[in-house]
Amino acid sequence: MGTPLPTETRDIDRWRATKAVLPFLALGLFDLVLILGWGLNPLWGFAILPPMLFISVLAWISFKSGFVSDNAEYAEE
Repeated sequence: MGTPLPTETRDIDRWRATKAVLPFLALGLFDLVLILGWGLNPLWGFAILPPMLFISVLAWISFKSGFVSDNAEYAEE
């Protein structure tokens, strides 16, 4: 089939996704700063940062594009 054309609601969905993911990303970054502030090895920062960013990006994509149950094609089946 093809991809749907972008609409104005996609901009709203991006903003909604950003608002939903931003607190968790900020909390993770604060945790990272706190760990490094305690004087732990900076290698721990490099170990914690990639999974945190990966999960934040996955959550943003999920909120932006909608979940499977919100999809109209899924509801028809």
